[in-house]
Amino acid sequence: MKYRRFTQDFKRSIIEQLLSETVGPAELCRRHHISSGLLYLWKKQYADGKLHAEPSREAELAARVRELECLLGKVTLENEFLKRAVRNNLKRTERKESSLSKTAPLSKAFKGDVH
Repeated sequence: MKYRRFTQDFKRSIIEQLLSETVGPAELCRRHHISSGLLYLWKKQYADGKLHAEPSREAELAARVRELECLLGKVTLENEFLKRAVRNNLKRTERKESSLSKTAPLSKAFKGDVH
């Protein structure tokens, strides 16, 4: 089975007809022998700026914002992980210090400095 390939211009013209509301989606699908799913996929691509000859500045900025939000999420997770690690390390250090202070008088007793 050979798949049909549609040009960006063709897809854009179909979606512009759909958006102009001069022709309904069912009529467009029948006329061009395309599925409604494909029509709405093209509509989403058009809205995202992917069917324009040159990507719109808004689409580029939206993609950059998504990329930066993803990066921010990663950095936030790493930051929380590091905070927990430092907090746990401090607790362990405090426990060691408190256990050492309890044993200090005993060590003096063994050396003969009992007073």
